[in-house]
Amino acid sequence: MSKTYDVAVVGLGTMGSSACYHLARRGLKVLGLEQFDIPNALGAHHGHSRMIRMAYFEHPDYVPLLQRAYELWSELETQANTRLLHLTGGLYMAPPESPLIKGSLASAKTHDLAYELLSCDDIKLRYPPFQIPDHFVGFFESKAGFLIPEKVVAAHIELALRAGAQLQGHEPVRGWQEDGSAVEVRTDRGTYRAKHVIFSGGAWSNQLLTDLGVPLTVTRQIWAWFWPKDPDRFSLGRFPCWFIETEPDFGHYGFPMMPDSPGFKIAHHKPGVETSPDQVVRELLPGDEQSLRPVLQRYIPDADGSLLAIRVCLYTNSPDSFFIIDRHPRHSRVTLACGFSGHGFKFGSVVGEALADLATQGQTELPIQFLGLSRFA
Repeated sequence: MSKTYDVAVVGLGTMGSSACYHLARRGLKVLGLEQFDIPNALGAHHGHSRMIRMAYFEHPDYVPLLQRAYELWSELETQANTRLLHLTGGLYMAPPESPLIKGSLASAKTHDLAYELLSCDDIKLRYPPFQIPDHFVGFFESKAGFLIPEKVVAAHIELALRAGAQLQGHEPVRGWQEDGSAVEVRTDRGTYRAKHVIFSGGAWSNQLLTDLGVPLTVTRQIWAWFWPKDPDRFSLGRFPCWFIETEPDFGHYGFPMMPDSPGFKIAHHKPGVETSPDQVVRELLPGDEQSLRPVLQRYIPDADGSLLAIRVCLYTNSPDSFFIIDRHPRHSRVTLACGFSGHGFKFGSVVGEALADLATQGQTELPIQFLGLSRFA
């Protein structure tokens, strides 16, 4: 006989763990299913640091969601009694006409956000390790910083469990179907019924949502940690989170050094080589280091030291690089969250709240309409 739940959540990474937390806090009977460990480092919710920023250059419509996300991150820190968010300030460097600068200014002006516009000389005076071209400018916002992804997911998971959620690892979903009163979810261990199902499968969304009608591409992304020549110059409290436009519309970004993660972290924010989540190469490939080191050599030469580590994560890219958060167009008892395109982690707290609203009320007061599936019609 199948077991019945109010809501089942498939995929317990960034968004799924948050959804379970919000649902369980509301007193609902929640089932969470994850095909790997809970948590794990096989998707897009690891790496010791994920940037959070308020003056969102991608589009001003994201800013109200971020404002709510910051509130929820603060609440989660209180509930979990642990530090999850570090506000280091964020410095974004590019030519003044670039989308990075123009977009950040548009968001800041639309939502009356505090910021500073810095000249090249200002940047070199405030943060001497940066060696940027004379025609570059800097956009600085003090409310930017980073989240610790492993701690965030663990906090959502533990608090959901303590609130009564049933979360099960190493239980991949093999199939599902909706009938008039529930959704039936099948795994190798059994069959479950839920009044509503949330699919938040990250890079595995294509396999879970075969009839969605929107193509999602999965790409292999790398981060690396290097040992700087003068590590104290890059320490937490002295150095900001940063982003440099290193090619039109894309760039490299990084973080101050952290005590429990040795090295200076740098990554390339651009869709990498398309891959399958089950066949991605997680080992070092020829060219991985070379995709990052020249940026250090050109723009941050004091950080150009020995390579300590390279790790792989997965981007799940929507056609327009905006998130997809919506009810399923053909299944009234299914909600989905996917296509976070490498910039979704910072929204995890508020996306979980939105998913809980959609699953229980059919709608949400959060401003997510621009992230709906109707834009692909």
